[in-house]
Amino acid sequence: MTEVATARRSRITPEREAELYGAVLDLLREVGYDALTMDAVAARTRSSKATLYRQWGGKAELVVKAVRHDKHAEIASIDTGSLRGDLHALVAREDDCTMEQNSALMRGLAMALHQNPDLRQAFREQLVEPESAEFGRLLQRAVDRGEIRADCPALEFLVHMMVGGVATRTLLDDQPPTRDFLLSYIDAVVLPALGVSTTS
Repeated sequence: MTEVATARRSRITPEREAELYGAVLDLLREVGYDALTMDAVAARTRSSKATLYRQWGGKAELVVKAVRHDKHAEIASIDTGSLRGDLHALVAREDDCTMEQNSALMRGLAMALHQNPDLRQAFREQLVEPESAEFGRLLQRAVDRGEIRADCPALEFLVHMMVGGVATRTLLDDQPPTRDFLLSYIDAVVLPALGVSTTS
């Protein structure tokens, strides 16, 4: 039974999957999470609703998979030899236009995350926890290289600092984060908190 279910779930080609995810993100930006329906996704992508449910199970799973698929910066693939280089390389993988689109998308999801436990759970399991683990490995390399003290109290707050920089840029400055802003933020706030030189 498991093999049959797996076979059914793997019928969609990577190209078709990317097309579906793109349509989901477009709908999210247009109407928000609460107004997005599987019927609307099916109509937009010329798919059957049954196929969508068979492949993803429900709206929350589909939305989170779409957001994850759209993330261009894979932390695990970055290793420049220094923490500053790694964080700068992570930021450099997205241009200002992409950052603006992602910022708008996350603003639209923020309220829905608080109001929908299934979305919050999927978001945590498939995005927050894997990315936190990747950041942890990135930091461990920096500790192993001697860039950061193993007992540095700021180690556990790297993800909070990075997310905070993005979120407060929109809230306080009323504009999306840019590459220049995040690079400056990393050098002025994140690295000093970790005790890392900003000239390496």
